[in-house]
Amino acid sequence: MLNLMSSFIDKVVRIFTDFEILQMIATGLKQTLVISTGAALLGLVLGMIVAMVKIAPKSKIMIVPKAICGVYTTIVRGTPMALQLFIMAFVVFAIRGFPQIIVAIIAFGINSGAYVSESIRAGLLSVDKGQTEAGRALGLKSSQTLFNIVVPQAMKTMVPTVGNEFIALIKETSIVGMIGMYDLTQVSKILAGSKYFASYLVPTTVIALFYLAIVYLITLVIKLLERRLRASDKR
Repeated sequence: MLNLMSSFIDKVVRIFTDFEILQMIATGLKQTLVISTGAALLGLVLGMIVAMVKIAPKSKIMIVPKAICGVYTTIVRGTPMALQLFIMAFVVFAIRGFPQIIVAIIAFGINSGAYVSESIRAGLLSVDKGQTEAGRALGLKSSQTLFNIVVPQAMKTMVPTVGNEFIALIKETSIVGMIGMYDLTQVSKILAGSKYFASYLVPTTVIALFYLAIVYLITLVIKLLERRLRASDKR
């Protein structure tokens, strides 16, 4: 048992002291963060657009946009992320030389947008209708009422759910290796296949700690934002 523990510790130390391995981890970490951040921003934009379309009053003009948004969220939420990534990489963007990182950002962004849209929609609908009526009674336009009264109140509901979606997105990007991309998870696979490690135990444990650290930092940021929003209620 002691020998196993000693071997485990030695291999962990090797990872954090070997410059080449640290470079591999840095490259994989950068790729993971770039894909996650890019996809999160795209998902946020798509989510806001889809949510606004869904909560817009029914009219002849909105029939088609509402139908498109409904089909979009149903398909994206009802199919596996891996399948969506394959379709984007090997069907939609099956173009020689097309940057894989862009393919990944678009694929994950479209997927994230479907979930973010529901979070935003739920947050906006959670605000009492009386707030909207009060804004209109004061002579504010619909857009002014939405962005000055409804959205600030809905943020308290939206921030935790949208933040959780970003956390889920970071973990989901671990499948990009399925289309031949290099990220944190791929680093663990490469190290596990080397002669020195010859096992998944140490590499996957170390890489898991990196994911855990990223998620923990994001969780702290979300909590700080929540506290800020609650503090504004007390003023």
